[in-house]
Amino acid sequence: MGALVITGVFMLLGWIVSSRLKSKFQRYSQIHLTRDLTGAEVARLMLADSGISDVKVISVEGQLTDHYNPANKTVNLSHDVYHGRNAAATAVAAHECGHAVQHATAYSMLQFRSAMVPIQNISAKVINFIFIAMMFGAFAIKGLFSVDTALLIIIACYGVFALFALVTLPVEFDASKRALAWVQNRGIVNRQEYDMAKDALHTAAMTYVVAAIGAITMLLYYVMIFLGRRD
Repeated sequence: MGALVITGVFMLLGWIVSSRLKSKFQRYSQIHLTRDLTGAEVARLMLADSGISDVKVISVEGQLTDHYNPANKTVNLSHDVYHGRNAAATAVAAHECGHAVQHATAYSMLQFRSAMVPIQNISAKVINFIFIAMMFGAFAIKGLFSVDTALLIIIACYGVFALFALVTLPVEFDASKRALAWVQNRGIVNRQEYDMAKDALHTAAMTYVVAAIGAITMLLYYVMIFLGRRD
C-alpha cells in the first residue's frame, strides 16, 4: 500500500511538472526568434561549431519526444522543434546537441549512464517478475525464495533505478549548460530569448529531479521494510 501511495504522489508531481513544461513551451513558442532560425538549423549550426560532422539532425513524431541517440548518432527533434523558429525550439535543439557534444568528447557521466542502460533494463524485468509473483500471493513466491530474499532483490533493483536517475541529472544539466552557453556566445538569442530558453530547460530538468527523488524514496521505503522485518 505504501509503495502505491509513493508511486501515486510522484506520478502526480511528474504530471504537474510536465504540464508546466508543456505550458511554457507553448507560451514561448508563440514568440518568433529574432535570428529567424529553425530548431533544425540551430542544431546543425551547433554541431558544426563543435566540429561534429557525423551526426544527423532528423524530425520525429510526437510532442517533446526530442532526444539524442548515441547508437546511430542522430539528433531527433519533434516536428514543432525541428521547424520551430522560437526560443523554446532553440533551447531544445541546442540541448540535444549538447548530448551529441558529450558523446563526441567522451563525457564520463554520459558514458556511465550508457553503460547502465542494459543493467537498468534487466532490473526492470526482474522487478516486474517479482511484483507479478507477489500479485498471486506470498505463497506463490515462497516456492521460489523467501520474502526477505524477494525484498533484497527489490532493493537491488531500486538501487539501480536510483543510481541511474542520479547519474542522469549531471548529464542533463551539463547538456543544458553547454546549450545555453553556445546560444548566448554565438548570438543565437537576445537577452529576453535567452531567459526564455533557460527557463524552459530548467523546467524540463525538474522532470528528472522528480524522477530521481521518486526512485530514491522507493529505495528507502523497501530498505525500511526489510530492516523492520529483521527487528
